[in-house]
Amino acid sequence: MTAPWSPPPGVHAPGEQPPPGVQPPPGVQPPPDAPEHATAPIEWRRLHKVTPLLNAWKAAAVLLGIAVWNYSEALAELELPVLQKALFVIGAIVLGALVGLGYGALAWRRTQYGISNESVFLHSGVLWRQQRHVRLDRLQAVDVTQPLLARLFGFSSLKIESAGGAGSNLTLSYLTDDEAQRVRNEILARAAGVKQREQPEGGPPVEAEAAPERQLLELSSGRLLASLLRSAGVIIAALAVVAVVVAVIVTDTFRYAAGSIGGVVAAAGYVWSRFAGEFSFRIGISADGIRLRHGLLEAKARTVPPGRVQAISLSQPLLWRGKDWWRLRMNVAGYGGETGQDATTVLFPVATTQEVRQILPLVLPDLGTDSPVETLDAALTGTGEDHGFVTTPRRARFLDPFAWRRQGIRVTRTAVLLRSGVWWRYLAIVPHERTQSLGIKQGPVERRVGLADLEFHSTTGPVLSKAYHLDVDVARELLLDLAERSREARRHAAPERWMAQAEQPVAPAFLRAGYAGVLPSTPDRSAQ
Repeated sequence: MTAPWSPPPGVHAPGEQPPPGVQPPPGVQPPPDAPEHATAPIEWRRLHKVTPLLNAWKAAAVLLGIAVWNYSEALAELELPVLQKALFVIGAIVLGALVGLGYGALAWRRTQYGISNESVFLHSGVLWRQQRHVRLDRLQAVDVTQPLLARLFGFSSLKIESAGGAGSNLTLSYLTDDEAQRVRNEILARAAGVKQREQPEGGPPVEAEAAPERQLLELSSGRLLASLLRSAGVIIAALAVVAVVVAVIVTDTFRYAAGSIGGVVAAAGYVWSRFAGEFSFRIGISADGIRLRHGLLEAKARTVPPGRVQAISLSQPLLWRGKDWWRLRMNVAGYGGETGQDATTVLFPVATTQEVRQILPLVLPDLGTDSPVETLDAALTGTGEDHGFVTTPRRARFLDPFAWRRQGIRVTRTAVLLRSGVWWRYLAIVPHERTQSLGIKQGPVERRVGLADLEFHSTTGPVLSKAYHLDVDVARELLLDLAERSREARRHAAPERWMAQAEQPVAPAFLRAGYAGVLPSTPDRSAQ
């Protein structure tokens, strides 16, 4: 027999009085199918009235695309003046905009969102009704996005990332810039476990205050452009353009170059997306977590709460080595579907080694060793077994003729460091409490020579965590040891609501000296 459905708390049913202290805004009533109980009050709100207008262009673009794709040739063959043909195109755009505006108005009237002490709720849909919610203890990040059109008129979109993945995320489009910031502050405060002050009787609503923010680093446009020019993708794209131009000049025809145009356009699009997405990249820290801001045409402001980064990678292409540049990326639950070059998974696009020592403590304040600077340097550029690294044995030379001395794993009290790559240096760092599972993998050749790969399973993302071609007995010992460390780390991990049970004040991460050696980590006796 199916158990009766239990609604989320805090919403009163139609015809019932709301719980004490709940004052919906004027003209906003709970959805007709809202649940009944009210242990955590919810204030139901609407998106801004301009939302249908900002969404109308999408329908116009779709209809225009259909018209161009299906009727462009027929329109070109019509013996009509150019002005009349232009009027046909303009008519298609206007019709699409009107259709989009009408549907958007219906959707706006059927859309409401609410916030309780436990979850964020979103009720929406015209033909198919949806009731979705994100639990605050599963909150991974909160993004404030400003697409170009909305940005021009002072509106923002709020994206709430959940550990359940892209399908469980909520997007509130659109709110005014000030309202988006207020809602973001409220969500982060409730997620942190900060108790909300009660609203004075007859007074205005009590707003959650924004946590003070300290900016740590900002990427200059000059360094970003220089890093792109030193990237293999840009160099290949430039060579492809030169080859196309030479082919056209030599053959005096576009016939042989036509097939390359698509690849050149794709390469140019990749370069532009990197430049526009990572333009003016800034990283800061507050009690809410890590603050990331970036974007040229579409401005994004992201907040990743403390402890939500599952893994981090540092990569250095060969052409970046002379400048001592590193690219930092991260796995965050909820960003799993965005694993390409999208700036969403970027912690910092181009950082020097000195800047890396400032950024990493935001994710992992304690590297788990009494010599964090030396250990990090050995992980980034070192080879061999210095500073406690376990490397690929000598008999794996035929599998990794160049990288076998470089590949290694270092286990500290708080995390595991996995380095690899000779021409393209790569380092993955996984905190023990964020390890989802472990596995040993052997191919037929590895079985013959007694080698195995040790894999670390994290949330979906760009960080690949694997120790290559270890001695099989060493891999087994590491697996058992790391499994025990992960269990112990999760048992002592900080609470999900990071400000709810703070018995003693803890210095914010931005006040620490990072890995500069001024405030060294606790000696790692167990890993020595």
